Amino acid sequence: MEAHEIDYSIYGEEMQYVEIELDPNEGVVAEAGSFMMMDDGIKMETIFGDGSSRDNSVMGKIFGAGKRLLTGESLFMTAFYNTIPGKKRVSFASPYPGKIIAIDLRKFNGKFICQKDAFLCAAKGVSIGIEFSRKLGRGLFGGEGFIMQKLEGNGMAFVHAGGTTATKELAPGEKLKVDTGCIIGFDHTVDYDIEFVGGIKNTLFGGEGLFFATLTGPGTVYIQSLPFSRLAKRVWASAPQGGGKDKGEGSILGGLGDLLDGDNRF
Repeated sequence: MEAHEIDYSIYGEEMQYVEIELDPNEGVVAEAGSFMMMDDGIKMETIFGDGSSRDNSVMGKIFGAGKRLLTGESLFMTAFYNTIPGKKRVSFASPYPGKIIAIDLRKFNGKFICQKDAFLCAAKGVSIGIEFSRKLGRGLFGGEGFIMQKLEGNGMAFVHAGGTTATKELAPGEKLKVDTGCIIGFDHTVDYDIEFVGGIKNTLFGGEGLFFATLTGPGTVYIQSLPFSRLAKRVWASAPQGGGKDKGEGSILGGLGDLLDGDNRF
């Protein structure tokens, strides 16, 4: 299916949003909950799957939507169409601090692999599917499990990453070792596997996990500095525990520090 040609602008620094300009009859699909704002004249429609399947039968739609369940996403997506003459705009926001990356699938030979929760929105016609890992070790220990998201087509797609992003162009045979949670996505020509950290001290006391992700070129790799899982763990560790009392923010004074600054209430 030929994807719609869309124009876009990305705004903001830490909490970005992407504004997509739609010509008459153009459309964009997005994950539920990413919508920010839109001009009058744009029609919003909840669809089964991503709406890109050539098989419009009931079973075809169910199969297309069922693939999304395997990645932990909703059966439904939201499509936005410009239904009147003139250009109209619709915007989608980042779910947490980080960067929005524009992926032109034509530059990736029509296929890009990304982590399961990275997809934000895409031009109507882009297929949002699944990519199974064929390697047992990668599936068990790779951080993303056996399934990643697969974006296919010839249009624009937008993915979200946490913190600051880095782009690496790998030459044939060149290898990059990455924390398993820090991968945003990569060219389908990149070979993705895992590697044991090694060493007793590294394994027991390193605090960096037991495995690296190894990415071998050729191809493009996108890396994020703050995976959402890492952010969530830090927030959880700092959250008040049991009855609203915090942990003294790591201070050796602990509860005594709370008494001194007036945070404890009796």
